[in-house]
Amino acid sequence: MAVQACRHDIVARFARRPTPAKDENPNRMTWKKIVLIVVALAVVVGLLRWYQHHAAEDKPTKAAVAVPVKVATATQGDVDLALTQVGSVQPWSTVSVSSQVDGQLQSLGFAPGAHVRKGQVIAQIDPRLLQAQVNQARGTVARDQANLVKAKSDIARYLPLLAKGYVAQTDVDAYKNNLGVAEAALQSDRAALELAQTQLGFTRIVAPFDGVLGAPLVYPGAVITANSTGIVVLNQTDPVWVAFALPQDSLPAVKQAQARGPVSVLAHVEGDNSKPSSGTLDFINNAVDTTTSTITLKARFANADERLTPGQFLNVTLPTARIPNAVSVPVVALQSSSNGSFLFVVKSDMTVEQRPVTTGTSTADRVVIDKGLGVGERVVTDGQLQLVNGSHVRVGTGS
Repeated sequence: MAVQACRHDIVARFARRPTPAKDENPNRMTWKKIVLIVVALAVVVGLLRWYQHHAAEDKPTKAAVAVPVKVATATQGDVDLALTQVGSVQPWSTVSVSSQVDGQLQSLGFAPGAHVRKGQVIAQIDPRLLQAQVNQARGTVARDQANLVKAKSDIARYLPLLAKGYVAQTDVDAYKNNLGVAEAALQSDRAALELAQTQLGFTRIVAPFDGVLGAPLVYPGAVITANSTGIVVLNQTDPVWVAFALPQDSLPAVKQAQARGPVSVLAHVEGDNSKPSSGTLDFINNAVDTTTSTITLKARFANADERLTPGQFLNVTLPTARIPNAVSVPVVALQSSSNGSFLFVVKSDMTVEQRPVTTGTSTADRVVIDKGLGVGERVVTDGQLQLVNGSHVRVGTGS
């Protein structure tokens, strides 16, 4: 009975429950679903932030990575201002050796590129023809000497006879004329003999000065024309000239430096890591080239070690003035921006400061800093492209 009464009660309750309206959407999201979605999203965001936080701890930031650089220290001292140009080496003197007589080249007395001393035989011309001319001249001189002796004997014999009246005055005068002719002939033929001997000496071609020979221009067997056929080129290479051109605007500074004393000139061969060669300014041309507005200068360089070779190009540095007690850094440290010049200065915590500076004059490898940098501060000379203000750096070896 009790069970049956309970069943009737449940049926009555469901019978009293209102039916859903026809326009009500059964898929409409309830507030419970909304809460569950919000909670799920919050959990996902929390997990994402946790992952990012721990990933950042495991991997250092880019700003913390030390950039490898090279540095230099700002120094204070006298800075020599200089003009730098490209110059070329010229021999102190050069000559194309040739023969002063015609003939066939008999032999060469040198190896190509050899060093020779003044007076050393370079080439030999066949001397036989000129030797025959010398012998002929000697015979003529001997004949003239005999004629002179006879003329003197005739005068010595006929003068006493003239005093006694045995010969006529005209005969004596004729013998005197013969004596004069004999003397003149002997003098002329002696000169011809001297000329022939000189010509014979020219068959031995010798070096006019110490120098270096080039390659032969002719070889034995060739017929040589006097003063025309070149045999070899001889260059004097100790000392040498180094010639270079400067703009005409630089000429006053050079003359002012020259007024203070001998002007030293440095020459550096590209690719040569040894100490530059040192010479002395020895020549300033007497006119400016109107087409280029430059003037040619030459410096004298001792070249016993043959470091400088004629025709070689090199960098020439010509000091003109000196700035005392100037703060300077290598030129490669200086950077430029739209706001002016600046340097990356390495601080004690191994970060860099992008510091604006005021620059002065510069030399071939250093620039004077008038304002913005102190003596002893370190500046970056290599690696600037990877730096910003505050970057961490690591000083590399060799800096």
